[in-house]
Amino acid sequence: MDDSGAVAARVPLAARLDVGGLAARSVFDAAAAAARIAGGGEPGLDPVRIATAYSSERHLRIDGSQPDAFAPLSGFFRTADGWVRTHGNYPHHAAALREGLGLSAEDGREDVAAVLAGLEAGEASRRIASTGGICATVRPEDPVLDARLRTAPLVADRRLGDGRPRPLPRPTPAAPLSGIRVLDLTRVIAGPVATRTLALLGADVLRIDPPRMPEIPAQHLDTGHGKRSALLDLASGPGAARFAELLASADVVVLGYRPVALDRLGLAPAALAARRPGVIVGRLSAWGEPDTRGFDSIVQAASGIAMIESTDGETPGVLPAQALDHSAGYLLAAGIIRLLERRSTEGGSWMAETSLRRVAAELLGMPRTAGAVSPASSDPRGHTQSFRVAGHDVVTAAPAVRYVGGPEDYAAPRPWGEDEPAWRG
Repeated sequence: MDDSGAVAARVPLAARLDVGGLAARSVFDAAAAAARIAGGGEPGLDPVRIATAYSSERHLRIDGSQPDAFAPLSGFFRTADGWVRTHGNYPHHAAALREGLGLSAEDGREDVAAVLAGLEAGEASRRIASTGGICATVRPEDPVLDARLRTAPLVADRRLGDGRPRPLPRPTPAAPLSGIRVLDLTRVIAGPVATRTLALLGADVLRIDPPRMPEIPAQHLDTGHGKRSALLDLASGPGAARFAELLASADVVVLGYRPVALDRLGLAPAALAARRPGVIVGRLSAWGEPDTRGFDSIVQAASGIAMIESTDGETPGVLPAQALDHSAGYLLAAGIIRLLERRSTEGGSWMAETSLRRVAAELLGMPRTAGAVSPASSDPRGHTQSFRVAGHDVVTAAPAVRYVGGPEDYAAPRPWGEDEPAWRG
């Protein structure tokens, strides 16, 4: 079996920045944490499997077709003084972007480009943010800021309160988290990757979404393996009461929504620990300042990664995968597993926390390749799985997290929002 350093050089994710190294390290951390609680089986990393998992959207097939990873209003746009990156994959974000630019619901990418071309990048970002849209100015890297960010742990642990020790219920090598209950309040990629990893290891993961905020179906199928998915209005009396019942026996709550929204619902980490002593909270944000909206592509643009990956020194580029998202997910899963292990002996309520921006700082501090980089190629055969989900043939990437005696395959993803908000038997 290989360690992360040996595998990193062979992960086919070509970029100037060491994406392969970041991916190998992140997956290794999750595999090592799982192996430890499973009884010491050695982690086993496959470089092609890691690359396939990190670029999972390229390998996703639904009835033989590959869904689009980005909507028309997501991408780079020229401005009067540079570039911006927008994100409009979700309909409500696309609507907010149009509103911020004074456009109608019928206006498309060309109309957005025309308006942005007449605005300075900072003004465009402010206008779009003022209506709840997502836009970032493409900036050069800031080595001083990145060095400061790297002084903090990649995944920070914090004690939230007291609680009695709780041994892991019934760990086995193939399912070391069997009996652990996880409430998943996340969406997009990073949070779902973390909870998908916990489900792979045997946890009962129940994803809760608000009924009025639909998920992108392909995105859920790509990261929903082994979980159940329910809709619950936590702002309503019945919904809040049902969530309280679920929380009363939860071991882990993973948060990916902005704290301002969670605070209104009594779901801040400290409040969760007060309501459920001994709970482990995992929290993800884009920037480490969780009230600011952001996605992997937006953080790449604002942190300097996009310009480092430019092919001509002028037009922004991208990493070969949404590596900040995937890495944050695996790293958070590892942090949660370590805290479950710690709780088993010390007790207490704990929080593990990371951000896409902190992961970006880590990547920016790793070795680089000078000059042009040739795209990497790899054969994903043997590194995907096939499922039948709600009448559709679905192909997804297979698990990257592996160790001796551990699970080899994901359980099938469930259709979004079609399960009851209840724990398994």
